[in-house]
Amino acid sequence: MGKQIIIKMNLFSFLLILLVSCSKNNTPPVTPPPNGGDTTVIDSTPQQYGTPFTSVPNRDDATIYQVNMRAFSNAGNFQGVISRLDSIKALGVNVIYLMPIYPVGVVKSVNSPYCVKDYLSVNTEFGTLKDLRTLIDGAHSRNMSVMLDWVANHTSWDNAWITQHKDWYLQDSTGNIVSPPNTGYSDVAQLNFSNAAMRLEMIKDMKYWVYTANVDGFRCDFADNIPVDFWQQAIDTLRNIQTHKLLMLAEGTRGANFTAGFDYNFGFAFYGNLKSIYNSNASVTSIDNLNTSEYTNASNGQEVVRYITNHDVNGSDGTPISLFNGKTGSMAAFIVVAYMKSVPMIYDGQEVGMTMPIIFPFNTVKVNWNQNYDVTAEYKKVIAFRNSSDAIREGSLTSYDSNDACVFTKELNGEKVLVIVNVRNNAVNYATPSALQNTTWKDSFDASAYTVANTIQLQPYQYKILVSE
Repeated sequence: MGKQIIIKMNLFSFLLILLVSCSKNNTPPVTPPPNGGDTTVIDSTPQQYGTPFTSVPNRDDATIYQVNMRAFSNAGNFQGVISRLDSIKALGVNVIYLMPIYPVGVVKSVNSPYCVKDYLSVNTEFGTLKDLRTLIDGAHSRNMSVMLDWVANHTSWDNAWITQHKDWYLQDSTGNIVSPPNTGYSDVAQLNFSNAAMRLEMIKDMKYWVYTANVDGFRCDFADNIPVDFWQQAIDTLRNIQTHKLLMLAEGTRGANFTAGFDYNFGFAFYGNLKSIYNSNASVTSIDNLNTSEYTNASNGQEVVRYITNHDVNGSDGTPISLFNGKTGSMAAFIVVAYMKSVPMIYDGQEVGMTMPIIFPFNTVKVNWNQNYDVTAEYKKVIAFRNSSDAIREGSLTSYDSNDACVFTKELNGEKVLVIVNVRNNAVNYATPSALQNTTWKDSFDASAYTVANTIQLQPYQYKILVSE
């Protein structure tokens, strides 16, 4: 009884003091907490770990490096990446994209990293939250941002949401949760984006990693299978985190992804077109149409991320060395990707000219970093020039493509670059357009003078990068 009396007296005193204070300040009284409890409003936002990174690049200034933890090192974990952060930085990269770092489901599982058991945990296969933070801190200290892979479309069959929130999942006519329709992905369960509560929880979980691990954005898996209005809702919420500048990459091709707020779409068609040019003798001029169609609805520096390999196609199609005919052929393809009209992405092992593909689920092949130093040196040189050239990264494109050569200029604020790439495994005589004839340039790599003749003779897979004098 005595304890109850004390509580009532404390509550009465609280109300009396509050009323007096409010009357002096002409503010309405605050409703007292039940049972005389704490008046503090609990904010569901996690505590910010570390200091938000302030050097996240602008959209069009990024060079992205995809890390597949399982293959990246012999250990196959975060520590393996931490130990090579200097090497990644030395390439000229400023954004690291980590494949999914979450626990993988066991029920119906094929051990895919894209089968997420818990959106708020770290896969112990890779390490701990502390290890992830160390990786991100290390990247930030080297002026590199870090994006996480986000798998919004589906979860594992043993994700807690399955039993706790069955209505968060797409169901058939008999009430059974289903896999993503028409995909063959039987190891995962399709989420229901008509459910507002699920959407809010998904967005909350994305915010968790921004605060808890200090990440700088997300690569969003299977983005075109998810309603555009969800992405707009999610991105609007994430952009309201005023302390962070975030990069958002859609693994998709819809022009609506740009209007939803994504910084980047994925260059699926560009990759496929490059394969056709190399392996089916398709005309190089086909690239020009993609430079329009893939940029539908893009504005204010929004870009398409283009590549010559990634975790999907490396296993299914082969390495760049096999797809694009060796070291010189694959480097010529990368020049087109890095310089023409895109933000380039590199997949781990690409820069050492791996010839063995990394096959799903990515745990049988390890990158051998002690090989093909000449390939690594060429990647560094190519990326360094991109980083140094505002015209290449942000300039206006004028294409002079022929059937066999990719030729274009990029121009911005008085800087002009001429890029000439033979994408054939034979010598090519390129008939120079009149606009380029007799113009004088300097080779960007060796500083030698170069005058454009009426015809340019190109050796197999030869490329020239010229800057205006």
